[in-house]
Amino acid sequence: MTAEKLREEFLNYFKSKGHSVVPSSSLLPDDPSVLLTTAGMQQFKPYYTAKADPLSSPHTSLSGKPIGSKNAVSVQKCFRTSDIDEVGDETHLTFFEMLGNFSFGGYFKEEAINFAYEFLTKKLGITIDYVTVFKGDESVPMDMESENEWNNLGFSKENGNVKFSGREDNFWGPTGSEGPCGPTTEIYIKSMPESGQSTEIWNIVFNEYYSNKDKTLERLKNPGVDTGMGLERLAMVSQEVKNIFETDLFGPILSLIPKNMPERIRRIVADHARGAVFLLADGILPSNKEAGYILRRLLRRIIVHEDMSSDGAAGHSGYGFNIHLIMEKIISEYGSSYPKLISQKQIILDEFEKEREKFSKTLRKGLRELNRIGEINAKSAFYLYESFGLPYEIIKELGEDKAKGLGREEFDSEFDKHREQSRAGKEKKFGGHGLILDTGELKASNEEELKKVTRLHTATHLLQAALRKVLGDNIHQGGSDITAERLRFDFHFERKPSSVELSEVEDLVNRAIEHDLDMGYEEMPYGEAIKTGALYFEKEKYPPNVRVYTAKDSNTGEVFSRELCGGPHVSHTGELKSFKIFKEESVGAGLRRIRATVGEK
Repeated sequence: MTAEKLREEFLNYFKSKGHSVVPSSSLLPDDPSVLLTTAGMQQFKPYYTAKADPLSSPHTSLSGKPIGSKNAVSVQKCFRTSDIDEVGDETHLTFFEMLGNFSFGGYFKEEAINFAYEFLTKKLGITIDYVTVFKGDESVPMDMESENEWNNLGFSKENGNVKFSGREDNFWGPTGSEGPCGPTTEIYIKSMPESGQSTEIWNIVFNEYYSNKDKTLERLKNPGVDTGMGLERLAMVSQEVKNIFETDLFGPILSLIPKNMPERIRRIVADHARGAVFLLADGILPSNKEAGYILRRLLRRIIVHEDMSSDGAAGHSGYGFNIHLIMEKIISEYGSSYPKLISQKQIILDEFEKEREKFSKTLRKGLRELNRIGEINAKSAFYLYESFGLPYEIIKELGEDKAKGLGREEFDSEFDKHREQSRAGKEKKFGGHGLILDTGELKASNEEELKKVTRLHTATHLLQAALRKVLGDNIHQGGSDITAERLRFDFHFERKPSSVELSEVEDLVNRAIEHDLDMGYEEMPYGEAIKTGALYFEKEKYPPNVRVYTAKDSNTGEVFSRELCGGPHVSHTGELKSFKIFKEESVGAGLRRIRATVGEK
């Protein structure tokens, strides 16, 4: 069965079982504890912890609409960097698709296990080899309910098709530093009928606990179900091939990469190109920090191999490939399932070309320097990265015997040390003193600067409200940064606003300033605040009780803006004096940036 058909069958099956079909969320999560979306359940975390109600509370990662059911199903785009050094073997990937069914108090272990059994054996005709169950430990008891349910389906310890494991294998979560977690039961299937090896195909998690940052566990009031089945692995067993790279998910991509290349390199190029396309489509741009740094590493690794293969360098003689064509193939192959790839195609290709052009200026010099250096340690590796842009993976890959003593942890430690030094230098430069305010978004080094950033911060509230009034309610914040000189506001929007629209936005903000609106706040529970329609930043983690700031006309009661926020604000909008947009630009696929100032007092 094709991968496209497997996606369809999975969604249709669970839809028939009373699940609401929810689209994949972005690879940029609204969970601040993680850098990228690593699991299908991440967009649903507020439902497991009762911070949001799937029946009535809109949750912006779900397009601002309630699920309408206690049960959901999705095919989620995921990205994990933990195994990036292993990519190139037969099982590891960076980007992958996770098929998942979820329940937020609607059903539990009996139904979840029976759904999985029926879908695999009845719908797909796949034979389950064996299953695993949590054996328990000093803080969490053995999962006897799951064992009993598998017994009812003909699986048992005596038959050898029920096995027991501890936390390392059969306890999942949380995603990030804290969140829902619990015991799991896993399903294993022989990758090929004649093969003696079995592959873990489906992980069914029973979220019974909440893991705090200190790793202590608390029982959830409403336990839920969170399952994940990798599409690539399901395709492998369904199509009866030896590994994930022989499935139809990778066949068309690998057909554009010469077969006389080392197989490991072919797989790295295919994986990294696929991952890069999806990251670019979600608005992530190459940079030296956070998600942009991950994207840059992927792109530069495949650019190096493309460059080397083009002139026969390092034993690559006799073949060449074109990343641009590979990316176009990925977009065409996945476009029907992920239409955003089609709509963002030109942006994806243009941003790749920009990165290739930027990197090509130092690439050859970097490779020569790599060959010149004797032993490569963390310091020399960081020098190659900082001076020539060579990522760790390429240094390790091409350094051969010289980099044997270089490890990922040592390199990352050196990277972090230099980043801290750079940050300290910037903070010293900012006002020439230590900062009296540094929330990440707002920075001020003295009382005078604090007054300025307070006015600019208030202006971001008015700006977002004005953008939504002019461009539509689909506008959502993508980030912000405020210094004493200006505000920077990022927002999600698929096209460039016209000069007329930007002028209208500017006029609306200035009108709000002229009317000297009250800027007051109320404290209330988070759930109640969301119900008021107040805007909030998806990536922010809010406390149980929050402040809702409202800019409104004291005479008419008309509300201009309402937003969850904990930062400093003026008491009346007239304190801003005036508002001026001085730059608007694209910073990624579907992500725009405005820089603006307010008038002097």
